[in-house]
Amino acid sequence: MRRNRTDDDEAVSPVIATVLLMAITVLLASAVYLLVDDAITTPDKGEPYAKMSVRALDNGYQVVRFTDLSQNLYTSAVSFTLTPPAGINATSITGYASDADVYGAVGEPVTFHDRDASFTVNRGDYFVINASATGTDVGGWTIYVRSIGASGGVTELAALPLPATE
Repeated sequence: MRRNRTDDDEAVSPVIATVLLMAITVLLASAVYLLVDDAITTPDKGEPYAKMSVRALDNGYQVVRFTDLSQNLYTSAVSFTLTPPAGINATSITGYASDADVYGAVGEPVTFHDRDASFTVNRGDYFVINASATGTDVGGWTIYVRSIGASGGVTELAALPLPATE
């Protein structure tokens, strides 16, 4: 006798199989993303800090250079203030590194030079102060360089006395 084999068992349809495979793939991809998400996001860098140097040149200019900086800062977030010494009747000079008459300008009282032209402040960038035009040539003035954070907080990066150029 011969037995005839009849299969009444049906497999899953190709459409349902494809949908199941896609769902499994999406779930696995999501799980992998969640596992490595913490490693991908950048950590909070905290408040920036800087080391700066200042020197007077023989031609009547003062150069204030960033010698070390913990993180790159946008030029629009870096402000400067030149404050006169007590007893001198002069007004403070303030501005931002990104101001049109400061950033990369030539012949202005205060200019900012971005060495890599990236519109960020980083190590090696510097301010040039025309001491006779600003009145800082007598010495005793102080330059304050500050960083304005995204939340509006202000961090003082440096407070340097400007040397006399006379």
